[in-house]
Amino acid sequence: MREYKDPDYRPEEFGRLRETQLAAQDIYHGQILHLRKDTVRLPNGGTAPRELIVHVGAVCVVPVTEDGQVYVERQFRYPLGQVITEIPAGKLDSNTEDIFEAAKRELREETGLTAERWTELGLYYPAAAYSDEVITMYLAQGLHKGAQELDEDEFLDVQLLPMEKLIRDIMEGKVPDGKTQVAVMKAARMLGR
Repeated sequence: MREYKDPDYRPEEFGRLRETQLAAQDIYHGQILHLRKDTVRLPNGGTAPRELIVHVGAVCVVPVTEDGQVYVERQFRYPLGQVITEIPAGKLDSNTEDIFEAAKRELREETGLTAERWTELGLYYPAAAYSDEVITMYLAQGLHKGAQELDEDEFLDVQLLPMEKLIRDIMEGKVPDGKTQVAVMKAARMLGR
């Protein structure tokens, strides 16, 4: 798992906030999620339970064309019961998979695109209170179109949106997906939009 290293972190100052694992109990181990219940020692010496989802990690990609359009996907998300707009993304195949290679794979499989230029946009923790999932965000440019390679249980529509419209949709609450909001806004800022 990749870990964010806060450049302002000072162990002498913030170390007093650290919780220490005392015990771990596996509750469920599925194909995507692993649920665990831990017991931790609190900074004041007491103990507390912590339920968490262990996740292998994921990637997301903001594919931007030379004229400033972004490839997005419309996909049905079962937990929400609706179709939402997202950027290409997916989980790592294993905890040893190269993260950059996973980003290239997900972009190619979901959209058929390959890219000449890649910029890492940083890490995104979608649910730090109860999950260790880390999503590594990328900007992809110099795009070339090829054929989609969707998984047999994957159904999505790919479309192009002008970045300005996508930003407007995000700001108006029409794109509620967190990773898409953060990655697109970071990419837009980086590109001066």
